[in-house]
Amino acid sequence: MSFLQPLLLWALPLITLPIIIHLIHQRRFQTVQWAAMAFLLAATKMSKGYARLRQWLILAARTLAIAGLIFAISRPLSSGWLGMAAGGRVDTTIILLDRSASMSQIGAGGRTKLQAGIKRLQDSLGKLESDHYVVIDSVGMKAIELTSAAQLDDLSEYVGATATARIPELLELADEYLRDHQPSRTEIWICSDHRVADWDPASGRWRALRDTIGRRAQTVRFHSLAFSEPSKSNYRLLGQKARRVEKDERAELLLSFRVESDAAEVDKNTISLQLELNGAVSEIDFEINGASLEVVDYRIEIEANNESGWGRLSLPQDINGQDNHFYFTYQKEPLRETLIIAETQEEVRPLEFAASVTADRTIPVRATVGSVSELVTLEHQRFSLLIWQAALPAAESAESRWLEAFSKRGGVVIFFPPDTPLGVVSGNQFASIGWGDWSEQAGNVTSWEIERDLLGNTLSGESLPVGEVRVERFRKIEGDFTTLATLSQGQPFLVKSVDDGGDVYFCSTTVDPLDANLASRGVVLFAMIQRAMEVGARSLGSCRFVEASSGPLGQMWPVDPDSEESDWMQVDGPVGILSTEFASHGGVYRSAGRLLAVNRGLSEDDGRLVSSQQLDEMFDGLSFRTVQDEVGVESTLIQEVWRIFLLLMLVMLLAESALSLPRKQRTRAELLSDDLFQSRASA
Repeated sequence: MSFLQPLLLWALPLITLPIIIHLIHQRRFQTVQWAAMAFLLAATKMSKGYARLRQWLILAARTLAIAGLIFAISRPLSSGWLGMAAGGRVDTTIILLDRSASMSQIGAGGRTKLQAGIKRLQDSLGKLESDHYVVIDSVGMKAIELTSAAQLDDLSEYVGATATARIPELLELADEYLRDHQPSRTEIWICSDHRVADWDPASGRWRALRDTIGRRAQTVRFHSLAFSEPSKSNYRLLGQKARRVEKDERAELLLSFRVESDAAEVDKNTISLQLELNGAVSEIDFEINGASLEVVDYRIEIEANNESGWGRLSLPQDINGQDNHFYFTYQKEPLRETLIIAETQEEVRPLEFAASVTADRTIPVRATVGSVSELVTLEHQRFSLLIWQAALPAAESAESRWLEAFSKRGGVVIFFPPDTPLGVVSGNQFASIGWGDWSEQAGNVTSWEIERDLLGNTLSGESLPVGEVRVERFRKIEGDFTTLATLSQGQPFLVKSVDDGGDVYFCSTTVDPLDANLASRGVVLFAMIQRAMEVGARSLGSCRFVEASSGPLGQMWPVDPDSEESDWMQVDGPVGILSTEFASHGGVYRSAGRLLAVNRGLSEDDGRLVSSQQLDEMFDGLSFRTVQDEVGVESTLIQEVWRIFLLLMLVMLLAESALSLPRKQRTRAELLSDDLFQSRASA
């Protein structure tokens, strides 16, 4: 329990006043021994115990009455579940809102998780009487100050987005606000559904946050309002690919997608998908048997002169509209050209071969081998993939700037280790990753990421034979990265940079037969190169397919100094969203002849929740509590309970009055009647 006026609790010693008065009252009389009273004292000895008990009860009632009055005027608070309210008046209340796709799930009463959380905060936080309110949401990613609790009503304008919420970054923004404004007592409330994808418990940012906030002089308390109730009747549409192909002077659009259900058991039924293609709407029926439906290269005939366009595939409306759509763009397949930078051309022959062919003959491909000195003379807009097997360029060099521009544009980079002698480490890094020393410990790849990325399972669900990759010699990888595959020695085999610059990979071994069997067991190498070429090809031409994220749309396209956010127009997508939030909402957007399809990332469909143990580790050393809530439950986080203590005071006063009444005097007739009864009983 906590109090809005805790300073008034200093008056609690006043409850001793009845005891002090009682003691003073006893000292007013002096005891005088009088023989004539001995008989009377003996006669009243039987009732002395009751009289003393009554005195103690009267004293306790008076003490509790004063205590109840003090507690009532201190305005005690009680939270609905776990005692969430902090004691004392709050200087600043910071609200962090998770607006990810999963927060758009509709619950009881027709509200989404986001709407229910905002309503709960509106009804409750005003009672804390904070001097300042600050709101940071996962789409805007900036602190918005409110002057009063009444302005919390404006939060109702926030709607769910498609982009994944990055809770560590929201907390970093809150920490920046604390650093810049130096408030005294601060409450940070996180409204989220505790999805692993949003909280990223494995991120190294949590340690830095704990250290930074833990050193602050001001009091900071964290509270999480968690709507972690699972979805039981929701369908999700996962778009995978949309491409245009030409065959026999005809053109076709090939769509690959997946439909999944959260229900444990799904009967065989027919599901109707709505297809909108360049403004024309039609319906397609599919039969779903079980919890999922996989469709690969569904063919839609289009006009041969229609070289580019856009479309949307949609599920029928259900409890979450944010995962019902697959927005796509298509264009005449551009040339997928791969640039291979190597010290010698002979050592990259397997890489050149893997990048020169494709399983789909309708896709034009080409591989070009060059040297580091030739790199800056080439236009990075030509290539979809860059394979680099040479020494890493020095920071701020012309080669490093070329690589950065290529990566930010959307091209994919794969680094293979240069053949330098043991013990020779340059110290250069790219995308916060660099090479360590060579190791000659042989081993196999024992674990790898099967859900996504270069080594993920095929569309049919079959696994790549990554476990057959044998490595005789590898180079250690150092820096900040996400491990996609691990060797039996515990060292990384394939990693991906965590920088926002783009898709940058490092492979710890080469295609030399003395180093690994990647060339002889070519399935894994071929799949890696083909998938990287496909991802990089999305950045070519005038049409792109990207994942939703916070920030402007301009960050998803080559930097154009003359481009502004107002240049982007919405072609298809949710109604009424701000242009500054286009990148966070699924849809199709157009600017100067460019088409951009924005969809949610695959991580947003990960239903795993952050465990209590992970929360304890993330907020270790900080004041943190969680409230589990549900949509449709009408209650408040914080309730004033001063009425209970006021009622206690009134009850104690009534009890004290009843106990203080004099005992009823017995009449002479009642005494004679008792004597007569006792004499008859003895006879």
